[in-house]
Amino acid sequence: MSDKIDPGAAPLSAEALRMSMLRKEMEKMDAERTAREAEEKKLAAFTEDFLHKHVGEEEIAMVRRLVMNAVKDGKMEAMVYSFPSDLCTDSGRAINNGEPNWPETLRGKAKEFFERYEQFGKPQGYRLKAMVINFPGGIPGDIGFFLNWAPPAV
Repeated sequence: MSDKIDPGAAPLSAEALRMSMLRKEMEKMDAERTAREAEEKKLAAFTEDFLHKHVGEEEIAMVRRLVMNAVKDGKMEAMVYSFPSDLCTDSGRAINNGEPNWPETLRGKAKEFFERYEQFGKPQGYRLKAMVINFPGGIPGDIGFFLNWAPPAV
């Protein structure tokens, strides 16, 4: 259908209008399916990397950049890593409930980041907290690791 309307031409049939609407709906559904498939591939690649590879120098440098950017902005805390809660052994339940054993539910790179924090960050006075940062459909979505360097509360 063109944007120009010829008032002297016969109107489109109801069937033609319905088909036009159906084609547009099908195109929209195709675009949504393509976007969903791309997102699923992206998540599968992230999951594969998260569970089977180790924390690399680039990721460590990224954490340091995030901290330095937060310091430049006058902040005492920065979210330095995030991952889907489904990658925890309990889908993020212990983190969401603030249970003291939440580190035991970590796997893959999240577990490595936590171990690096325990080895390097904690002795330097940093604190790390993990929290659910979104709740799509009312269930825990992503987990965020927040590194904090504020002075201890008295």
